[in-house]
Amino acid sequence: MIIIPVKEGENIERALKRFKRKFEKTGVIKELRERQAFSKPSVKKRTQLKKAVYIQGLQRQED
Repeated sequence: MIIIPVKEGENIERALKRFKRKFEKTGVIKELRERQAFSKPSVKKRTQLKKAVYIQGLQRQED
């Protein structure tokens, strides 16, 4: 359960933004979307490999 302490006089939009950020970090929505459709282990592995190659390319561009 996510608990967001709201300080006295704090703007509700700011607290809501903190809640959304914490909720996104838990990965609940991401996992829910993954479970909607089955994907073969070989497809998952290929996707992870493509993502790793993409991230490596971005890091090389920074250097």
